[in-house]
Amino acid sequence: MKHLLIIFCCAASLSAQTFQQYFLDKTLRVDYYHTGTKGTEIFALDKIYDEGIWSGSKTQLVDNLNYGEYMLRVYNVASGIVIYSRGFSTMFNEWHSTDESNAGILKTFHETVRIPFPKATVQLTISRRDKKMIFHELFSTVIDPNDHSVVNIQKRAPQFKSVKLVDNGAPEKKVDLLIIGDGYATADMQKFRDDAKHYSDVLLGTSPFKERKKDFNVWTIEVESKESGIDKPGKNEWKENALGSMYDTFGSARYILTEENRILRDIAGHVPYDAIAILVNDNRYGGGGIYNLYSTCFTQTDYKGMEWQMDYVFVHELGHSFGGLGDEYYTSSVSYTDFYQASVEPWEPNLTAATNKEQLKWKSFVDVSTPIPTPWNKTAYDSLEALRGKLDRLAPDYYSKREPLYQACQSIVKNAEYKGNVGTFEGGGYVSKGIYRPAVDCRMFSLSLVGFDPVCSAAIEKVIDSYVK
Repeated sequence: MKHLLIIFCCAASLSAQTFQQYFLDKTLRVDYYHTGTKGTEIFALDKIYDEGIWSGSKTQLVDNLNYGEYMLRVYNVASGIVIYSRGFSTMFNEWHSTDESNAGILKTFHETVRIPFPKATVQLTISRRDKKMIFHELFSTVIDPNDHSVVNIQKRAPQFKSVKLVDNGAPEKKVDLLIIGDGYATADMQKFRDDAKHYSDVLLGTSPFKERKKDFNVWTIEVESKESGIDKPGKNEWKENALGSMYDTFGSARYILTEENRILRDIAGHVPYDAIAILVNDNRYGGGGIYNLYSTCFTQTDYKGMEWQMDYVFVHELGHSFGGLGDEYYTSSVSYTDFYQASVEPWEPNLTAATNKEQLKWKSFVDVSTPIPTPWNKTAYDSLEALRGKLDRLAPDYYSKREPLYQACQSIVKNAEYKGNVGTFEGGGYVSKGIYRPAVDCRMFSLSLVGFDPVCSAAIEKVIDSYVK
């Protein structure tokens, strides 16, 4: 297939163009395989689908957020201009920073990108950031949307019932959130309906989503699994759950993801969606969220009084998958190595390596009286977190042992001198030194129902705007 040399910097602006000029009102789904190990990354096209109406914006076609590890760009072949682009992240890029990848083990993930259905031949490219955050093209393919030997038309009847839980208008002018369940057997379906309603209410009751609730539609698909619950590989517990969600992702007991991308997309594609939230019908604390991929959240707990943690996780993980926010905590164990470089500015809008106020991506939020870097009682906090880190999260007495340490940590952040101020508080993105967060506490930092800090809230609103304005 001929590779078209197109210079991105010379591409014309789409500001004066229209959706109707380049696209039909439906979705082109492009599936591919993503293979590699440390130092190696290969893409191979799988299948292309004509799938449903286009739920995204028809005016915000070119990405202006600059979030994500990867960048999808679509060029009109005839004119050479970029007609669509979106940033995103993947399971592959997270796995790429694990010990397994660093050991030279090869692994393949199935992935999907979705674009408005082009009227004419396009070139689709995928680029990835290097360690200095500069994008480099890794994959390119030319797609003729009118070649029916290449584009598959999805005509399968829906397997499961779908419901529009919250209806605020046409998908093209709203954020369409799809809540989908995994590990819900037929007998659990009323629980899924109750869970979906509950977590939809929790999200749209949390700022800044609360103030923008009219900009959201919420859909559900009642996916039935053959068994209740999801896989726990570390305990050798396996379930016949429809979406393949599992704990112990990348060796982390609490990290829930699925590698069954094709199954997920086949089911999800029967409704318009911009974001996916997977509810898992299981009782171990856990969840996950990857930008422009999906989020996951557990929906049961055996510990009385800890039900609020599920509400925390649902919103926190959507902060990742929808808002593009990075984790602001740094003491919990993760499977990644060198995920952030202390000397390199992260792409996430709520993490920084900058210590000069004039270089801060959120400098407009910083009061002139706030010192940069911003002091907080980090040494005391770290000593308490070190003790907590020695506890076995899966032990039955974990919460009773953790509680005094948790409360002491909460006291530190609640009584910090610059609590409520935006500054640069050292520690974030799993890195104790050299990476800074904008507030001493935030929904992306501590395990609590604290709100998003002003920087995170503004970032989420920018994403909402990218769908509705």
